[in-house]
Amino acid sequence: MANWNNLDTLKSYDALKKVAKVDLVSAMTGAAGAERVKKYSVGMAAGMSFNYAAKEVDDNVLAALEELAKEAELTDKYAALYNGEVINTGEKRMVLHQLTRGQLGEDVVADGVNKREFYVKEQKRIADFANKVHSGEIANAKGEKFTTVVQIGIGGSDLGPRAMYLALENWAKRTGNFKMEAKFISNVDPDDASAVLASIDVAHSIFILVSKSGTTLETLTNESFVIDALKKAGLDSSKHMIAVTSETSPLAKSDNYLEAFFMDDYIGGRYSSTSGVGGAVLSLAFGPDVFAQFLEGAAEEDKLATNKNLLENPAMLDALIGVYERNVLGYGSTAVLPYSQGLSRFPAHLQQLDMESNGKSVNRFGEPIDYVTGPVIFGEPGTNGQHSFYQLLHQGTDIIPLQFIGFKNSQLQNDVNIQDSTSQQKLCANVAAQIVAFACGKKDENLNKNFKGGRPSSIIIGDELNPKSLGALLAHFENKVMFQGFVWNINSFDQEGVQLGKVLAKKVLAHETDGALAEYSKLLNI
Repeated sequence: MANWNNLDTLKSYDALKKVAKVDLVSAMTGAAGAERVKKYSVGMAAGMSFNYAAKEVDDNVLAALEELAKEAELTDKYAALYNGEVINTGEKRMVLHQLTRGQLGEDVVADGVNKREFYVKEQKRIADFANKVHSGEIANAKGEKFTTVVQIGIGGSDLGPRAMYLALENWAKRTGNFKMEAKFISNVDPDDASAVLASIDVAHSIFILVSKSGTTLETLTNESFVIDALKKAGLDSSKHMIAVTSETSPLAKSDNYLEAFFMDDYIGGRYSSTSGVGGAVLSLAFGPDVFAQFLEGAAEEDKLATNKNLLENPAMLDALIGVYERNVLGYGSTAVLPYSQGLSRFPAHLQQLDMESNGKSVNRFGEPIDYVTGPVIFGEPGTNGQHSFYQLLHQGTDIIPLQFIGFKNSQLQNDVNIQDSTSQQKLCANVAAQIVAFACGKKDENLNKNFKGGRPSSIIIGDELNPKSLGALLAHFENKVMFQGFVWNINSFDQEGVQLGKVLAKKVLAHETDGALAEYSKLLNI
């Protein structure tokens, strides 16, 4: 059994705080910087690599982080998770999203069911359904093929699947794997559903309702919105809708759906992209084989996360450098900067993944802690961000660590040579330049043009954004968040912080309000 202790009780944490700080400007300038770029890199799945040369670490810091990883028993806690121990202490649940993409350890049996077999069975059911939709065996009332799939969900039922779809859309079009266009409805704002419905041919659209409980207010509201649109078009909504839900939800046995696919309480929403939540929409959009490649990349990265050698475990290394930045160097934010348009919504997904998981001020036993935990996560694709918030990143009063993501090749591979370089080369040149500019800075007597440097960053580099590399990328960040939660001794798998607002919103709608809540309700004409 692993020992669960607060970070500030660990001897290795005290030792880490005493290690000499790295002067990043000196370390990254000239020949020393070139050597660091070669030295501080570790391989990831799908041929990718995690390069942390521009982080404020050296061999001494890394040695101290390795001791922290050992004392915090990170690999043992990961093994406990994938072998089915109750890791989600707040809800007294196991945490099994890794099982949706592979078996890392022992069989996990819950409620009399082998959970790995359960997840595989659902994946096969989804694959069979998607193939029938693509062949036209499952069609609309006129026997015509469905051409569009629309996912109705919110939070983890939207952000992850939407980000994954957008990440693979161009690749699928280039490689002949584009089967159906996907759209997403999430916001209870009626303008969201209205805009999506106005952009599609509802007669040739199939809708996926995603709600584990079957009671999510925003999702059921949007479902009613869609059902109304189908009825107005003279269509039987039950012939156009499927559900992804739990076996015990009111949606599971309903005649309102063509089919229901199942998930369970052991997979949290923000960790559900590799379950049926992402599997249904991605299999319909790109085909089951593409979804299988996505799972394969995630499985390979999960396996790397079991490595006890910190320097060969990219997710754990990324996590511990982040802990060092947060708890020793005092940095409160992290910017995620993908230099790939396909990853346009990936930072939004990571906002939820990280901030909903590790935005905690009590430990996993419900006791207050005396140290900071999860950072603020934000981001935008490059090079747009360079013409937006990079000003603050370069010359602002706060130092904000940066997490770049870049690929050597574009997805569509449709490029032109302008001024002796292609667009992709220009994109990659920008990310390389930004890393060095942030780290080294530039001295100028005019302080308005002076760059202090010393702004740390890492970069994940791959050949191409494709299903396998995307799966590996997703698993890397999921495991990074998990390891950081272990170090901080918090529960990364519940989200009580989202509940209070929901409860009060129901009171407003029921007109059971007083005080400030009543006045705000009046201001908003509720």
